[in-house]
Amino acid sequence: MVVKVYGPAYASPKRVLVCLIEKEVEFETVPVDLLKGEHKDPEFLKLQPFGTVPVTQDGDYTLYESRAILRYYAEKYKSQGTDLLGKTVEERGLVENWLEVEAQSYNPPIYTLTVQIMFSSKLGFPRDENLIKESEEKLAKVLDIYEERLSKSKYLAGDFFSLADLSHLPFTQYLVDQMGKEYMIRSRKHVSAWWDDISSRPSWQKVLQLYAAPFKN
Repeated sequence: MVVKVYGPAYASPKRVLVCLIEKEVEFETVPVDLLKGEHKDPEFLKLQPFGTVPVTQDGDYTLYESRAILRYYAEKYKSQGTDLLGKTVEERGLVENWLEVEAQSYNPPIYTLTVQIMFSSKLGFPRDENLIKESEEKLAKVLDIYEERLSKSKYLAGDFFSLADLSHLPFTQYLVDQMGKEYMIRSRKHVSAWWDDISSRPSWQKVLQLYAAPFKN
């Protein structure tokens, strides 16, 4: 059964796409234009009542929330492709630890930066420069902790690439590309090396090639 992934142009669905590629799972994509409000269409809300992307359909099995989807497919196809969960319960614990760090500490400020810098004019509200400054300061503090962590291990959960690293790819790509804030990565030696490593993976390069961002700033 081919997995359907809704909303491939946007960041959170790209987490799912790169995971499926790493796990060698066949998929197809269904465009959803958030700027046109297609995520609020009644038919889409039947799949995702909160009106956000991504959504996946695997036969009659539907999931939403990108990190839940990552966990599901990494577990379902654990025996094929890249092991993204770790080989021991301790490694799995660290993957979950840093996946939660990404969700709770890294994503909020970088998501705010994305909305303010990339989407505000498209959505019809002015940029809040104070909020941008505050979010950048919050993200910098998180990146300082990452720098310390990555001085001790190649990847966040240890010496193996995992969901914890993968989940950072889409929004960090916005940071270094469309937002023009690459210095936040490059000013930290170990974060910079980690970013070069994970962003050069063939799976991520394929996602970038096939599914462009919604627009260029």
